[in-house]
Amino acid sequence: MTQPSLEQDLSFPIGKFDIANYSSRAENINTISNLPANITTAVDGLNDEQLDTRYRPEGWTLRQTVHHIADSHANSMIRFKLALTEEAPTIRPYYEDRWAELNDSKLPVDVSLAMIDAIHTRWRELLHSMTDADFEREFIHPETGNWTLEKALALYAWHSRHHTAHIAGTRERHRW
Repeated sequence: MTQPSLEQDLSFPIGKFDIANYSSRAENINTISNLPANITTAVDGLNDEQLDTRYRPEGWTLRQTVHHIADSHANSMIRFKLALTEEAPTIRPYYEDRWAELNDSKLPVDVSLAMIDAIHTRWRELLHSMTDADFEREFIHPETGNWTLEKALALYAWHSRHHTAHIAGTRERHRW
């Protein structure tokens, strides 16, 4: 078996998304619930220079990563609500890389940490209220096809761990 390159490790510190590793709904909801505290801990005590460090060459800064999480998870919660209130809605994708270059991605991370906390408080409540049938509801992503809410939950549990690992790994490599 071929070992992943350092660049792959920096890009995917917990590996690429594999739904087989995210089969427990309870664990996935727990990961979503714990993200605000985990991401806050991950950036705690970092100064502006550290926050403006890229987690990998050509990658985002730690600051952009925190703002990306807020953007991405806001979009995900809205996708959940669309799927719960409409029949298989087609969602609108967005250019994450372009969003990360907008001026609001230069704001202090506290702005997005507060947003992540608020989004996840609401999302957690929504997730706990959902039935088994609700988790089977779908939305359609024009580029990647049909997604059940169960699979989307698994993806965002991975996404939560993935970006937290980017920050933690950068801190570890730099000994911050």
